[in-house]
Amino acid sequence: MSDNLRQYRAIRDALTQGYPGEPRGRVARHVVTLAALISGIVASKSTQLPTIAAHVPDGAQPESRVKRFARWLRNDHITAEVYFLPFAEVLLTSLALQTLVLVMDGSVVGRGCVALMVHVMYKGRALPLAWLVRQGKKGHFPEDLHIMLSKQVHKILPPEAQVVLLGDGEFDGTTLQHTVQAYGWSYVVRTGSHITVLWDGEHFRCETVAACITPGTLVALPDVRVTAAAYGPVMLLCCWAKG
Repeated sequence: MSDNLRQYRAIRDALTQGYPGEPRGRVARHVVTLAALISGIVASKSTQLPTIAAHVPDGAQPESRVKRFARWLRNDHITAEVYFLPFAEVLLTSLALQTLVLVMDGSVVGRGCVALMVHVMYKGRALPLAWLVRQGKKGHFPEDLHIMLSKQVHKILPPEAQVVLLGDGEFDGTTLQHTVQAYGWSYVVRTGSHITVLWDGEHFRCETVAACITPGTLVALPDVRVTAAAYGPVMLLCCWAKG
């Protein structure tokens, strides 16, 4: 038995176990197609349908598989609520035995669109949990969409989960910070060296600290307030980075 076939069967059987009963008819066919897609993505390390189809061991011609996958993706009855979230919740229940590390990021997804995504980290892989897609080029999403996505993820996390959210400088908005803090999450986000902070009764710009430290130095400032609204307290980490 080939590795691809063994992998496909394992994925199909695992998906089937997520249903309350044995899938039959159209539902069973949809599960088989979903298993083939997942198996092909894992084997090919790609999300291009022709590449996926070349790694699916079902005996059909690759062109036929591509057409079947395309029909499945275009089907209005194939929704994330039915064919994605139930399995994501099962996965998160297992992963939540340890601290969940979530990463929020934006990326180009083709056809003139960009996606805002939240992933959970698992063994060096970023597994998508929730996403928003809109037309546009690579660029920052408004903070209200950051908050909308964090709410989607919060709904599918186990209530007792310990969570750390990571993000780059796009996600340093204080309203987002307040939202995830209300969930009980910890968070680490980058911010700009130009921001003004209040610490120990003094106002100064972060770049002032940068001018006072040497390469390889890390300075931790506790109980810091940031922005004109003096949001906080937060811990500010200033380090000398490459470049």
